[in-house]
Amino acid sequence: MFVDSLRHSPGLGRLLSVRLTSQITDGIFQAALVGSILFNPERHADPLAVAGGLAVLLLPYSLIGPFAGALLDHWDRRNVLLYANVLRAAIIGLVAISVASGAPDVVVLISALAATGASRFVAAGLSAGLPHVARREVIVAMNALFTTLGGAMLTVGLGITLGLRAIFGDDNSGSALTMIAGIVLALVSGALAHGFPPLQLGPDEPDDPGRSAFHAVSVGLWHGARAVAEHKTVAAALSAIGAHRLVFGMNTLMILVFTKQMGPGDGLDRVSLIIGFTGAGALLAALVTPIAVDRVGRYRTLMCALAVGAVAEATVFGFEFAVLCGSAFVLGLIGQVAKLCGDVAMQVDVGDMVRGQVFSVQDAVFNVAYVVAVTAAALAIPADGHAPVLVAFGVVLYILGMIAVRALYRRVTIPALTAEEPAADGRAITDRAG
Repeated sequence: MFVDSLRHSPGLGRLLSVRLTSQITDGIFQAALVGSILFNPERHADPLAVAGGLAVLLLPYSLIGPFAGALLDHWDRRNVLLYANVLRAAIIGLVAISVASGAPDVVVLISALAATGASRFVAAGLSAGLPHVARREVIVAMNALFTTLGGAMLTVGLGITLGLRAIFGDDNSGSALTMIAGIVLALVSGALAHGFPPLQLGPDEPDDPGRSAFHAVSVGLWHGARAVAEHKTVAAALSAIGAHRLVFGMNTLMILVFTKQMGPGDGLDRVSLIIGFTGAGALLAALVTPIAVDRVGRYRTLMCALAVGAVAEATVFGFEFAVLCGSAFVLGLIGQVAKLCGDVAMQVDVGDMVRGQVFSVQDAVFNVAYVVAVTAAALAIPADGHAPVLVAFGVVLYILGMIAVRALYRRVTIPALTAEEPAADGRAITDRAG
């Protein structure tokens, strides 16, 4: 299917290359930043400092998201991908300098804010541009492939970081040198994006980046939120994503603190193993999601994912490392299933004029939920990371997510479709509402 799609749209392969190099950059930068703060012998971080670092990595996606989404619906997305990657490379260089100089954590984190903000434009542009290089009948499979391979590249970036830390060391100067790899790959990603013809990635009706763009920026999140409210299938997917990210955020901090207190050895190695299991689950989602959506529809796929997530979360109660790895695999799987269902809903059910803004709403839900959960967990978690109350709350959150999805799908109104227009999730209309 992918080879056939490449023949019909050469831009599909180039867009995949941009995504892969971009997300390897993210993986290297994020791992190097976390390593420089949490697993650096020259620095000593408590759970609140860890929460602050994770907030820096993700909040810009939410704060800048409305503006990025609006601009992506008004400016040539090729140019956005190019300039955002160049800017990101420059800012990563500044972060590396601040780390090497031994600057306080606050200075490093503030510098990192700008780098992750630039990454926001790249991520949104890639998602919004996919429908322009993939045929409608393969959008589910292509979205699953692109998103999951991109997620796997975060793990590749982590592996590169671990290798470079072994070469350069885990102190301030070693952490700074590790970040240089992120600079190189960001520039490669920008060069690949520049190879697209003008407007190949949309938007369909671009305009001059003057008054109209300023107006779009000022109301971007509002337009996206209104579009989500009008499309109940999108709102349902976002509810599932939000529930999962709340749980995932709490689990992240628990695992970081727990692995750091486990005893001798490099805590980052143990964290990397759990991340690897999470990535493997996400990779499996690329195979499972298109099949599940095709056979049972988006609604049942989301409900099953949340139910499985609740069971997997319940196994965390024992706080055994082997069990944590297994749970990470399952939660990586169901989290990516929910994310893929959400991406497809936005790429198929929502018009191109507001698609970028709707993706911004998704990013806001995706990242704000995570940061809120991490911050709340930092205030409640004990020094050894054992927090059974948070685990129980995670199970409840998955159940609440199922209730929200069910309620929203009961309100779905299915418009009449022509013979040439298949249902949005590839199944019969009667299956759309479950």
